[in-house]
Amino acid sequence: MDLYSIGELLIDFTPGSEPASYIRNPGGAPANAAITAARSGLEVGVCFSVGDDDFGRFLVQTVKDNGVRVINPELCKKAVTTLAFVTLAPDGNRSFTFARKPGADMFLEESAVKEEDIKDSAIIHAGSCSLSASPAAEATAKALRLGHENGKLVSFDVNYRNVMWNDGQAACTAKVREILPYVDLLKVSDEEVDMMGGEAALPGLMEEFRIAVVVETLGGAGARCFFGGRSWDIPGRKVPCVDTNGAGDAFWGAFLSSLRIQGVDRAEQLTKEIVSRAMEYGNAAGGLTVQKKGAIPALPTREEIEAFLAS
Repeated sequence: MDLYSIGELLIDFTPGSEPASYIRNPGGAPANAAITAARSGLEVGVCFSVGDDDFGRFLVQTVKDNGVRVINPELCKKAVTTLAFVTLAPDGNRSFTFARKPGADMFLEESAVKEEDIKDSAIIHAGSCSLSASPAAEATAKALRLGHENGKLVSFDVNYRNVMWNDGQAACTAKVREILPYVDLLKVSDEEVDMMGGEAALPGLMEEFRIAVVVETLGGAGARCFFGGRSWDIPGRKVPCVDTNGAGDAFWGAFLSSLRIQGVDRAEQLTKEIVSRAMEYGNAAGGLTVQKKGAIPALPTREEIEAFLAS
């Protein structure tokens, strides 16, 4: 595989065009990133756990329909499929009306992560929503550790949403720091940078954990990259790229896709030029997703991203 992704899945109930018509849209950071990468032409596998119910089966089928291989196809009897209910505001933006329930991804077992799958992959990616106090925390850590030990490029999408943590921000930060020694690429938002001590703390963080790249998505202003102790803005066009409607996930899936398309499969190969191209490619994907205002249907293809960059 080009990309192995592990983490959460959820379903959005998005109002359709007719009254009382609802469209089920699977989402979640690792799923959206995986599907974006698959639409960019990569061979992608995702490891997750969903309930053995209508919603769970719908999630599995939708991921497969979008070109992603499901690595652990067993449905979990004890899991409750993650749900989020949303409405559309008059301006077209989605608004959550019901917080997501404790998710099926919380039941992902460490045994689902196989070393042979890690060895078969070029890039290992995980989302930190699975790092709450659950078996999924150990499964996520195992995937990243095995990726690191096997010399793979390891990507981690930090998420500090308190709803996914049992013991508050301190426990969240401690858990993230436990897995950082395995990570090459770290994706954070503005808010998460503040929680990690602000931009001034990032050079020390990179030196301490040998993190090659720290990427930050900026609401409505593109993205910045911290690399080799320095930082720079994405070259070229800046478009909105925020963690709304899957845009942040699309950004990162496209970013990883660009690295793979450029032949990168380990941290030692990263250069400023390679990362700059990946940032621009990812930022275009995030901007396209914002413009379309949707979930999986809004995630762009490689052709759409390249056409956007060429326009």
